[in-house]
Amino acid sequence: MKKLNAFQLKFFALVIMLLDHLWFAFPKVFPIWFHPLSRFVAPLFAFFLVEGLFHTRNKLKYNIRLVGWAIFMMLGNSIINMLLISKDVSVSNNIFATLALGLTIINLLEYSKKCEGNKKIGVIILSILLIPGALFVEGGMNLIPFIIITYLFRGNNKKLLIGYILLFAIMLKMNLVIYPTLDMTIDMLMYNSDFLFITVVPFMFLYNGKRGLNNKFSKYMFYVFYPLHLWGLAVIKFMIN
Repeated sequence: MKKLNAFQLKFFALVIMLLDHLWFAFPKVFPIWFHPLSRFVAPLFAFFLVEGLFHTRNKLKYNIRLVGWAIFMMLGNSIINMLLISKDVSVSNNIFATLALGLTIINLLEYSKKCEGNKKIGVIILSILLIPGALFVEGGMNLIPFIIITYLFRGNNKKLLIGYILLFAIMLKMNLVIYPTLDMTIDMLMYNSDFLFITVVPFMFLYNGKRGLNNKFSKYMFYVFYPLHLWGLAVIKFMIN
């Protein structure tokens, strides 16, 4: 099978992400299965986040840029929610914050390799103390562990798969609620489907290790498209309502 570069995989993921957000904005128009279909998207960008850490020339600048986008998204969401005052329209998504937190944790772990003695221990402890932040960011319960597993076992597919399977089992246990009927149970799993992050694995193995298109457009495509399409959908929904 022909493998794909990073740009091709990211572009495909953006299309699927758009389908999911179309369903979320207009659930009566688009099918609910768009949601579980898209569960690989955030983990795929998390995977490329880890890859980026090992390929960037400046790890600190990489981290600061992502934190900056997280702040930009937070401020943009606040403005949109103030302008579109409606109980049916609001934007709270901010995957940038999740990725920034994950990157900070693994960046500290990477930095600790250059440290010795008490400084090394202190940096590792700081990275561990940041992990509970997963409770306060979008999709943090599965994405932060996913990022850490991907970082720790990078290059060892066997350990990666074991880590992902264990995380999958934990997330499924957390999400699974048995309802009186099978249809109700399936509907619940369609909505609470974060355990399907594991569907990212085939896409990871499709990656050929190459960046692909490398220009300003490819570098900032996700950073720009992500907030703009969410805010655009919010405006459209507000106008329709």
